[in-house]
Amino acid sequence: MRVLLCGMNHRTAPVEVRERFAVEDPRACLGKLRGRSAIAEAVLLSTCNRVEVVAASSEPAPAEAALRDFFERELAGEAPLPGELDDYLYTYHDGDAVLHLFRVASSIDSMVVGEPQILGQVKQAFREAVEAGTCGPVLSRLFQAGFAVAKRVRSETAVAERPVSVARVAVDLGRQIFESLEGKVALLIGAGEMIEAALHALRGDGLAEVRVANRTPERAAELARRFGGSSHGLGDLPELLVEADVVLSCIGGQAPLLFWEDLAAAVRRRGHRPLFVLDIGVPRNVDPRANELPGVYLYDLDDLSEVAESNTRERRREVLRAEALALEAREEFLAWMHALAAVPTIRRLRARAEAVRRREVERTLRRLDLDDRGREAIDALTRSIVNKILHAPVSRLRALGEEASGLAHLEAARHLFALDDPHAPGAESDRELEAEAGEGRRPAPGAAPARGGDPERERR
Repeated sequence: MRVLLCGMNHRTAPVEVRERFAVEDPRACLGKLRGRSAIAEAVLLSTCNRVEVVAASSEPAPAEAALRDFFERELAGEAPLPGELDDYLYTYHDGDAVLHLFRVASSIDSMVVGEPQILGQVKQAFREAVEAGTCGPVLSRLFQAGFAVAKRVRSETAVAERPVSVARVAVDLGRQIFESLEGKVALLIGAGEMIEAALHALRGDGLAEVRVANRTPERAAELARRFGGSSHGLGDLPELLVEADVVLSCIGGQAPLLFWEDLAAAVRRRGHRPLFVLDIGVPRNVDPRANELPGVYLYDLDDLSEVAESNTRERRREVLRAEALALEAREEFLAWMHALAAVPTIRRLRARAEAVRRREVERTLRRLDLDDRGREAIDALTRSIVNKILHAPVSRLRALGEEASGLAHLEAARHLFALDDPHAPGAESDRELEAEAGEGRRPAPGAAPARGGDPERERR
């Protein structure tokens, strides 16, 4: 079984392309992925800054073609892209795919390094795939490992200290426009995690008044009540725009929520007061032409790049420590994948059974007065018993190893026989197997060193 990852993010695709591929209901897309024969397992992650599919397959080449076809036929829509799809997509395999997912979950691949929302988004994507039945033993293990490394990054590095989020960047941009947010009125459109994080950041910076508008009035009322603000429906937006100084929008939908005409009408009634609008919705909530209006300062996710890059430079040392943890976790996961192959599992099972048999025979023979013929008979008898007991499970493991569901059986076998427990009976044989494997990997005298990929290669 192999791991693949195909997608686009804020580095490879501008927001006007990403919003075309954004997914509101991953379950429907996961059902379509499950229908592609080359893909055994799949998880779909769709956020403001990325759309990625992580897949497991025993046929990597057809699976990669299926993933690219999925982006082109199921997500892109019919309107032409401002470029070729290959200009925006990246595909990673095996170790590179594993490392990329770990970097995403740990927020070291985020636009704003250390932002706290991404781990929750990755966990949600995992839960949706589990509910849709597209997440099997390989991706379950992979994502659990990703959650573990994200936890280590937050606890063992300073990447998460003074957590910087898109909301915090919004405050910094607001200061550049107004110098101070004291006495200003903020309008927040939406009621999700990003809006709640923005409320925390804005309230902490001296904002005078908060107004929350949402499609669901109850959710807006709940959020406004917790932060001492007022709640409104989306029908109130024309009046709210006139009175607001800061507008932060992050709400779902395929069409813009605020058109040029809406903001132009508000500008005419506002006099000369500036209006700072931060659109962090994907697809975008605000007509990008609004930036041409006098006094309107419109920013979208791509406009945050410069601030985010500055944040990344400040955290460079901690990011390097986080990268080391992600690399360590990748090697552990790849070792697990290798151990799940049928041959290593069967060899370890046989070796441990033989080690237990040999130890028990030697212990018994020390108590018996037998000649060589008798000793050989007992040795042959116990060897035959072990071989007969192992014959059926070994034969089935070997056959199942070729099937898509084989990894689940191999993992179960390793668990039932405690093959990964260094203290289980017969574990002393593991060292002999590892030594043999090391000898097998040693290059022949005079052989040229193996050529590998550049670990420092640029990531798209």
